[in-house]
Amino acid sequence: MALPASERIVPVPVNRIEVEAAVAFGTLRRAFEAEVPPVDAARVRELLAQGAEWRRLTLETAGPGIHRFVRFWTDHPTPVMRVGGADIPSAVYLIGDYATAARMFRHDPGALLYTPIRVELHASRAGGTVLSVDQPSSSLGSFGSNKITQAGFELDRMLGDLLEELDLPRPSVLRR
Repeated sequence: MALPASERIVPVPVNRIEVEAAVAFGTLRRAFEAEVPPVDAARVRELLAQGAEWRRLTLETAGPGIHRFVRFWTDHPTPVMRVGGADIPSAVYLIGDYATAARMFRHDPGALLYTPIRVELHASRAGGTVLSVDQPSSSLGSFGSNKITQAGFELDRMLGDLLEELDLPRPSVLRR
């Protein structure tokens, strides 16, 4: 028996940003992982158990850079992809911050589909590294909520700040 349900299809245009850096994959991967540390899940649980207020929780779980990003998930798919016939170094991340995500969640929990932000690094054929990421505001604008769209623009700014911290150029679509 099928549950009563309805569906809605929302086309989502998105800008994929690709920045190719003239630096070895391992070098950029290490710099990225140093700049965007893993979220301290044990600390988050501890703060929640203590009944920490929102301000304290977000301050203590934010990343150290001006961008405030932390890594929620990391994968290095190269060994599996090598078995599949493609020996290209790659790393995939989900990054974000709780404060910006919460601003969107309270208006539409579905916004979490696009936050945290997915970032992919892979070695280029020219010996450099390609960093790929979807522009946050381009997908978050599909919710039709000014508050979510504005938070998407804030994520654009934070993403541009992160790229600059990595000594990469700020893409034109992240200049606001």
